[in-house]
Amino acid sequence: MNNLRLKAPLGAGCFSLALIGTAHAGGIERGGYDIDLLFDPAPFATEAEATYVMPERKLKNAVDTNPFDGDVTALGSSARDSESYWVPRIGVKAEVVKGVDCMLDYSRPWGAHTAPGLWAGAQSNMETDIKSDNYAATCSYKMDAGKGQVRFIGGVFYQEVYGFKESLVSPLVPDFQGTGRVDLSTSGWGWRAGIAYEIPDIALRASLVYNSKVKLDNISGTLDLTNVGGVVIPIYGSTQYMPDVVELKLQSGIAPGWLAFGSIKWVNWSVLQSVPICSQATKGLADCTTVSPSPIRLTSLDLMYRDGWTVTTGIGHKFNDQWSGAAQISWDRGTSHGFGSQSDTWTLGGGVAYTPSPNIELRLAGAIGVLTSGYSGTLTDENGYVAGTDVSYDFGNDLVTAISGGVKIKF
Repeated sequence: MNNLRLKAPLGAGCFSLALIGTAHAGGIERGGYDIDLLFDPAPFATEAEATYVMPERKLKNAVDTNPFDGDVTALGSSARDSESYWVPRIGVKAEVVKGVDCMLDYSRPWGAHTAPGLWAGAQSNMETDIKSDNYAATCSYKMDAGKGQVRFIGGVFYQEVYGFKESLVSPLVPDFQGTGRVDLSTSGWGWRAGIAYEIPDIALRASLVYNSKVKLDNISGTLDLTNVGGVVIPIYGSTQYMPDVVELKLQSGIAPGWLAFGSIKWVNWSVLQSVPICSQATKGLADCTTVSPSPIRLTSLDLMYRDGWTVTTGIGHKFNDQWSGAAQISWDRGTSHGFGSQSDTWTLGGGVAYTPSPNIELRLAGAIGVLTSGYSGTLTDENGYVAGTDVSYDFGNDLVTAISGGVKIKF
């Protein structure tokens, strides 16, 4: 069986393609969660990688469906709804004692950036930018089991989520400068647990990991209405959750120098529907809820997501002691279902890993994908809140591309 054994660069390199294949996944997912470095067999390993994603989502046939607040259909029926972005990640892993490995990492699991500007839906959104910072510590304990080893995984992470949204409040202000801006920030803790089974001689690994929800009960910020003659209002949002995630990953050697791999991931995006925004001055007087009409709700960040599913499969090959490569295809179920432009995404990715010496690995990968077509109108959540009353639009099949690079050092 030893002739099937694949060196770590191929096994780790194949899984590193998962980031580039799902970097434009549904919801507000960017890099998601990744603990693959924990499995590196070296006593000490560190890696850094970054992915640049270039979505080309375009909105068309937009109609201002609420002319009572000023009809802005004349601003244009089409707009670009996506901005390119970076997804960085850095991690370090060490064998603490025999059988116990621990990893510290920084990543940006969540994010979104749309900037359609002045268009028929400007009263709904001119620009929205959401970012996140995730600091995690994860450990595992492995023990012999049959022909391989079983590994028990556990960890915690601290997450910061922040961003802003700008919309057109009054089209009567000259040059359509009557905008309003919401700035919000929040943070919370989460935990993870999982189990894995490995047979190194045939590069087999099966892992199942659960990442908990992150409770965000300290959402706060400001609503800036100075462009329409108002003031800056301190605001807060009702308690929200970043989604819990379950991911199953599989890989195995299938022939000398060849590896097959795949994964299935579920993300509980339906926990994010509409984030109501209320004035701090009314806190305690009434609930800041999404129920319409709300006596104190000033505005809201409407997402209206359904759960996300991502399925990936691929194959890798070790050409020689220095070079290995992999290719994969991914399908991501869109989280929009009648409101929003996050439709199903199909992505084809490929990459190479170069190992100039046993303790250094360089990786380069690329991807191309299709953002499928759809329509956005109104959608009602379980509390009776209706989103999408300001604009309707549709979108065709659009392109998304990405490039990724990384380096790993181990000894």
